[in-house]
Amino acid sequence: MTKSISKIDLHKETAFEQHFVSELVESQGYIERTDSDYNPELALDKDLLINFVKQTQPEAWALMESKFGSKVVEMFCKEVDKKLKSSDIVTVLREGIQFTWGANIKLCYFKPASAINPNLERLYELNILSVMRQVYYSVKDKGEKGKNNSIDIVLFINGIPVATLELKNSLTGQTIQDAIRQYKYDRKPAGEPLFAAGRALVHIAVDTDEAEMSTKLNNGKTVFLPLNRGNNGRSGNSAVKDEFKTAYLYKDLGEQKAIFSKEVLLDIIGNLAQKDGEVIIFPRFHQIDAVRKLLADAKEKDSGQKYLIQHSPGSGKTWTISWVAAGLAKLHNKEDQNIFDSVIIISDRRVLDGQLQKAIRKLGISNAYIETVDKTSSQLREALEGGKKIIVTTIQKFSTETIAAMNAMTGKRFAVIIDEAHSSQSGKSAQGVQDALGDQSDVEIIGDEIAKAQASKQKRDNISYLAFTATPKNVTLEVFGTRESVDAIPHPFHEYSMRQAVEEGFILDVLQNYQTYTSYYELEKKIEDDPRFKGAKAKRKVARYVALNETMVNQKAAVIVEHFNKHVKNQLNGQAKAMVVCQSREHAFRHYEAINGYIKDHKAECTSLDAIIAFSGELTVDGQEYTEVGLNGFAEKDLPDQFDTDKYQVLVVANKYQTGFDQPKICAMYIDRKLDGLQCVQTLTRANRTYPGKTAEGIYILDFQNKINDIKEAFKVYFDVTELEGLTDPEQIYTLKSLIMKPGFVDQESVEDFVQIMAKPDVTTGDRATLEGIINSAVNNYNVADKPTQDEFRQAVKSYCRFYSFIIQVHPIADVSLESLYWYATWLTKKLKGGKDGGGPELTNEMIQLIKLTTKEGEKGSATPGLGETTTLPPITAFGVNTTPTEDEEKELSEIIKEFNEKHGTEFTEGDIIRIGIQAEKVANEMSAVIKNNPVDVSLETFADRLFDKMAEVRESEKDLDNIMTSDQDSWRRLASVLLRANKGRLETGLGL
Repeated sequence: MTKSISKIDLHKETAFEQHFVSELVESQGYIERTDSDYNPELALDKDLLINFVKQTQPEAWALMESKFGSKVVEMFCKEVDKKLKSSDIVTVLREGIQFTWGANIKLCYFKPASAINPNLERLYELNILSVMRQVYYSVKDKGEKGKNNSIDIVLFINGIPVATLELKNSLTGQTIQDAIRQYKYDRKPAGEPLFAAGRALVHIAVDTDEAEMSTKLNNGKTVFLPLNRGNNGRSGNSAVKDEFKTAYLYKDLGEQKAIFSKEVLLDIIGNLAQKDGEVIIFPRFHQIDAVRKLLADAKEKDSGQKYLIQHSPGSGKTWTISWVAAGLAKLHNKEDQNIFDSVIIISDRRVLDGQLQKAIRKLGISNAYIETVDKTSSQLREALEGGKKIIVTTIQKFSTETIAAMNAMTGKRFAVIIDEAHSSQSGKSAQGVQDALGDQSDVEIIGDEIAKAQASKQKRDNISYLAFTATPKNVTLEVFGTRESVDAIPHPFHEYSMRQAVEEGFILDVLQNYQTYTSYYELEKKIEDDPRFKGAKAKRKVARYVALNETMVNQKAAVIVEHFNKHVKNQLNGQAKAMVVCQSREHAFRHYEAINGYIKDHKAECTSLDAIIAFSGELTVDGQEYTEVGLNGFAEKDLPDQFDTDKYQVLVVANKYQTGFDQPKICAMYIDRKLDGLQCVQTLTRANRTYPGKTAEGIYILDFQNKINDIKEAFKVYFDVTELEGLTDPEQIYTLKSLIMKPGFVDQESVEDFVQIMAKPDVTTGDRATLEGIINSAVNNYNVADKPTQDEFRQAVKSYCRFYSFIIQVHPIADVSLESLYWYATWLTKKLKGGKDGGGPELTNEMIQLIKLTTKEGEKGSATPGLGETTTLPPITAFGVNTTPTEDEEKELSEIIKEFNEKHGTEFTEGDIIRIGIQAEKVANEMSAVIKNNPVDVSLETFADRLFDKMAEVRESEKDLDNIMTSDQDSWRRLASVLLRANKGRLETGLGL
């Protein structure tokens, strides 16, 4: 019953404290105890501890009494204290205490996975939860001296303290920060059993609005993390009707159980909390909420579901995945049957595999039931056949052989957890997983093999998919997202936004100190002739020449090293790290050589500074072969540990360690490659991890390739919860089919002949030759067609394969002809080559030279998206692929060189736009079929190149226009995009511009 309190005391801390305790007693079944029941020396409520053991294990207690007689209570409590000092609260509560002479005593009973054994349910219910107010904990300061040494609230399980709380009421002028200061400076752990490392599970600072926690008190160095629900995607807590905002700690809010309810607290202790080195991991609120909601939904709905979990980079996703995997492996349905035979965790980031392995092996599941598939794909089949409960693997391990073997595994149910789900797992790769694990029994009644294959790709009741990502694409949302109805726009099942994580201080904002650099250069010919070259191809070669130029690389290396020495090196007590992100392996190698060369030449300023490199495979530069291992001098797998030491400060990478790499000491990133979309977000968030002494203001991004606004635009999609504008229209598949059939290269009879052979149970070598002949008939017709027709056809075939792979997972499809064409198109696309470029000479480095070069600071500022700036993802309007330009006119070498020389100082005029618009309309008319039947992002590369070439014919006297077009490619592409969209609308509606 709630205790009365005078009106004058309502604003005091005691009112909040009393309400907190009353709710625990009345709503959560706690017993309220007093300080007189507490033993400071042992940090125990001895009476409740003994009562619990006697009630739950009378035979073991009788054995203890026969051993120790009248001293049994004293001896047992000392043994508990001794065990807690040598181990930790999580281990002791889970494992109990074993005595060499035979007694084995449990100190806590956890909720059983099933109700098969009623006795385990009974023992679980006998756990005693208790609470004390104003606990005088000190063993060092007693009497008058110790009167102020009391903790506001202590929570116990079976007489053993598991949580301490300092409460503050904002009406008194004190907040959570005052509680944190008390823990740091007044609650000294030295010599005080209650505050010793590993003794209590968690220490919580809480006021009426917010809560923060720490699992290890370390005086002024104590680290607190938020334990808040969130407030509509932001930090803090949302309002609760007729309650404090932190009521979720002690009160059930609808179906959401209180953190300190018996159900949740014992779930945390028994399944989630972990000892990791010297620190106890206590899950954050979003982790507790996600794990419990996922398991509850899976228990309610059984297998066959799809879930998308969007959690911010650096939010502890490895632990969340591990907890979900362990929970699914033990999950039983309402009939007390195990729901999943195996849980497979798939990651396309091999760096993370090691972290996952370590986390999973701490979760109380026998190692005999855990398998890591890291050698051959046949391991996966063996692990599944051997009854392994949790399997950690990569998507590359799903071979054709494995898929065939798994198709025979009828009657089994699986949970597939996909880490960093994006388009590679949303298309054919995920479909391969689904085929591999699919129980074929439900499609045996379909006689036609093509129909069976089609049915097997659609929703399967024996497989649940759980996709974890911080950066979902539109494909990911549609495939894995939750829908309230068939026509509803899908959304993540659970969210923890980047904005909330940043505001809570759980990760750092990497975008505050964004500095761009711009390189100005001029090229000239080294040859007398003026040969003609293919424009786009030559432009790429010139760009590569400039990027790898020794002078260019050396200038950037100097900027990087000097900046690191001046701004980064001394952070984190000299332990700060930096990452240099390059556009290719050779690019990374040259940066690595230049950085170490600059360090060597400037020894005085660069003491204790060294760089290492990360790239895959073997690399040949200037005739010499290099490997990562050879350059670094240690094994590839040792790089993360080596980089963590004081020996190395700079890591140079190329397509490696840009995702899934957790090195919290990274305080600077130097970007020398174009970043776009989710790649931009995944790369830059390598620096967002927290570390003692690390602040957002101390994180630096120096970017040699991108603009601040482009970075902000990339983050706008993912900084808050990612949303879709609308649903994809599946009928677009028929438009793509028509584009394939239109030029006459393919006919329906050939498709049917092809799939009849493919559907045979046993395909012979003769059949293989026949299949090749059928495909070659279309290829021969394709090869003699004009280049624009080839481009449109090739694009249509690739788009069809990708789009069909997507919609078959999202929409029910019964048209077997679409599956037949998919089989045929999958083979055909491998045989289609890009159109000929007309021959001619190849542009080589010997033909050009760099004559002017300077690298200067560009814009500087924050790239963090503001509130309300979030952008949505568009639905898929086709599943296009980038193709080579459809009409890449030849240009003189001198013109190509001009395109890469800086000519700033002019601006577009209205006349410029009109002149370009006229040419844009001509180009759009020429490629109308491609524009009308593909989204803008698919057609833009071709359109921009064609328009660029068209303008070359009319711009000889337009020097100002030439300056803009050739010196600022980003602006040119943006203008081309605007003109393309206008022409697309004109062509689709039949109206003029």
